[in-house]
Amino acid sequence: MAPGLTSLDSETTTNSWVTKPQVSRAIFPDGIKTSGQHPPIYHELRDFQSFPHSINEPTLWNAEDYRDHPERWVHRFSQEELAELSTAADSFRAAGTPLTGITQDNFPLPHFSSFLRSIRKELLNGKGFILFKGFPVEQWGNQKSAIAYMGLGTYLGYFVSQNGRGHVLGHVKDLGEDARQTDKVRIYRTNARQYFHADLCDIVGLLCIARALQGGESDIVSVHNVYNTLRAERPDVLKTLTEPIWYVDRKGEVSRGEDPYIRESVFYLEPKENGRVYCNTSFGLKLNSATTRWDPYFIHSLTRFSSAGLIPPLSPAQIEAANVLEATCKRLSLHMILEVGDIQFVSNSHVLHARTEYKDHAPPAPRRHLMRLWLATPVSEGGWFLSFKDRDEKKRGGIQVDDTAPRAELDAD
Repeated sequence: MAPGLTSLDSETTTNSWVTKPQVSRAIFPDGIKTSGQHPPIYHELRDFQSFPHSINEPTLWNAEDYRDHPERWVHRFSQEELAELSTAADSFRAAGTPLTGITQDNFPLPHFSSFLRSIRKELLNGKGFILFKGFPVEQWGNQKSAIAYMGLGTYLGYFVSQNGRGHVLGHVKDLGEDARQTDKVRIYRTNARQYFHADLCDIVGLLCIARALQGGESDIVSVHNVYNTLRAERPDVLKTLTEPIWYVDRKGEVSRGEDPYIRESVFYLEPKENGRVYCNTSFGLKLNSATTRWDPYFIHSLTRFSSAGLIPPLSPAQIEAANVLEATCKRLSLHMILEVGDIQFVSNSHVLHARTEYKDHAPPAPRRHLMRLWLATPVSEGGWFLSFKDRDEKKRGGIQVDDTAPRAELDAD
């Protein structure tokens, strides 16, 4: 075994460069299928001694650097940019192509695209977040807004399915589901607080269609700032977070023959020379908190498996690590409020995000509504070198159940 690799059991993984079979365009209009969730390539995982003592990269930032300087992370759409988006959206709609088939080729942005390419680089290898303002959702309505939003998104990554129903245009909205039913309910469909976490994609986008009466505000934090802080204050906690001892509940969103949970780490190290520390997208933890490749609610629900003896229960060290992690994220976070027409894009590899609990307006006022994109960036196109077998697939990550077709509905269902 190579030096610095974590010793594990005999679990095996498929070669990360296996060619994917052709998919039917009748099901997947852009010709690309979401890869879905996979366990890490366990033999590529590094032990704690291989992780850096500190990180000093462009991805490292402090909230104080941005809190009073919105000009460093806010971009207001110009009239020229909106005109280009509007023209492309109108042409796309007139062509009759399904929204799930939108690509850069059929949504051309001849001038704005160069700026978006620079934003993509900043998201992947810089501070990892941006807030666009002035997207005319009220003027354009949901259909045109969705087309323009997804079209813009194609210049940042490839959209992937966000749930077992194939939604590539997600809707963060309270549908009255019970957040306490952690084994089946996804929290974005409730008004409950979302703890610090990352999603199952490289970049997540949120377009604000309607605000809540109270709450629903956003917090983000630099993973590398959290890492440096834990390394200095609680190296024992950091060590626990680098170990592949954390299970994530897939909440029934699995293809035939797949396990209902995956064993992972929270912090990873890219398996290459001078590899960077990252938090891979998906679960979260805290027995009331969360982070990286995780979401706390995906941990609570695991008790049905540990009670049955299928996986080990959380240890006292894991419980403490989860709580310390959430508290550290909260202490170091940057707070922002999304107004109608704002679009927030965040990198999931090195930025965690959270949301406060919220209360909606009474009917007939619209409920809080964010349109969500999960975007993938493969290694061959500048994406991070992840320890997962689909790292060079265009639509790596996401949630794919068998051959469920992608869907892009205009509202939550």
